[in-house]
Amino acid sequence: MLATLPIQQLSLKQARRLALAAQGFSNRQPPATVKSSHVTQLIERLGVLQIDSVNALVRSHYLPLYSRLGNYPQNLLDQAAWSQGRQRKLFEYWGHEASLLPVELYPLMRWRMQRAARGQGIYQQMARFGREQQPTIARVLQLVRDQGALGAGSISTRQERAGPWWDWSAEKHALEWLFAAGEVTVAGRRGFERLYDLPERVLPSAVVNQPMLSEADAQRGLLLHAVRALGVGTEKDIRDYFRQDPAPARAGLAELVEDGAVQVIQVQGWKQPAYGLPEFSVPRKITASALLSPFDSLIWERARTERLFDFHYRLEIYTPAHKRVYGYYVLPFLHNERIAARIDLRAERAAGRLAVHAVHEEQPGLDEEGMQALAINLRRLADWLGLPQVLINCQRASAARLRVAFVGAGLQHF
Repeated sequence: MLATLPIQQLSLKQARRLALAAQGFSNRQPPATVKSSHVTQLIERLGVLQIDSVNALVRSHYLPLYSRLGNYPQNLLDQAAWSQGRQRKLFEYWGHEASLLPVELYPLMRWRMQRAARGQGIYQQMARFGREQQPTIARVLQLVRDQGALGAGSISTRQERAGPWWDWSAEKHALEWLFAAGEVTVAGRRGFERLYDLPERVLPSAVVNQPMLSEADAQRGLLLHAVRALGVGTEKDIRDYFRQDPAPARAGLAELVEDGAVQVIQVQGWKQPAYGLPEFSVPRKITASALLSPFDSLIWERARTERLFDFHYRLEIYTPAHKRVYGYYVLPFLHNERIAARIDLRAERAAGRLAVHAVHEEQPGLDEEGMQALAINLRRLADWLGLPQVLINCQRASAARLRVAFVGAGLQHF
């Protein structure tokens, strides 16, 4: 019988620092020149970048890298995600929602693809389409085999004009079913439209031809990757990272603990037990300062964000304008281990400016140094986006303090 190991105790501050370090926020300065290796190493650490279509500021999958690396060329992510040949380091799939993942995780996702092919773990409408429309699916798959890298628009046979979002043609439904089932993958994008091709023509053969893992082994692999990426998290936090189901996640975590790959941790104030790697080092402090995507893996599990940072965060994009509390596209501002403010931002590209529509400080607020850090972060974000101006379009007292901080830091604003 195995001896019972003492449960590791962490204060809330230690848990916060461990989480920030695991997510790539460290006390080291970003490289002066960001190379492709920096991008791929960071994504391998995170394991997943969530994709979102909203372009109010910039497509969301570009932001987590910027928050950690600073000014990097966006084409480095494009090359890793959608280029052909050896530069291809990522693939698209349902990781945490629609996501970019390192190609090394492809074998760990094939169980999900097999489930999708059986009509499990996908939207009911898509499952029904898979049962009822096999001739259409077979026809579309043959078109991809024959022509390769096809978008839905180029093969649609629908005569009427497309309606609102999700008003898909039969061919688009077929391509999405084939994508979920792993029969095709995303070879590239035309604008934001996916182009689909066979996995063996897009991804490295060593990855595609790996022997099939059992579902239990694949799920344990994903859980272990999530533990590394989170630093510390409850069972729900960990399974949410790759959207795993409760029962197999609980079983998998128990096996990882029994094997010594993961240890149980008690975090101050947390009602549920947490998990982390058996050996870890908690930084003495984290001095990172960054604006975060609403879909950043540091904060996407909202209950964990509240436990770690005492920060209640909800996206208000789909909330009617008159009911919004903070704004349409609001970025949390991380500063010295706190989420210290939230900023409603918009890239007004035609006018060449980054518009700051609202500044909301979190209690107890930002001191002078923190407000200057926010000003510097906004100016750097505008530079990265190629926007010459920063417009502070907010009448709140916090915005007045931000204007003063811009001046104090020697930065221009309007």
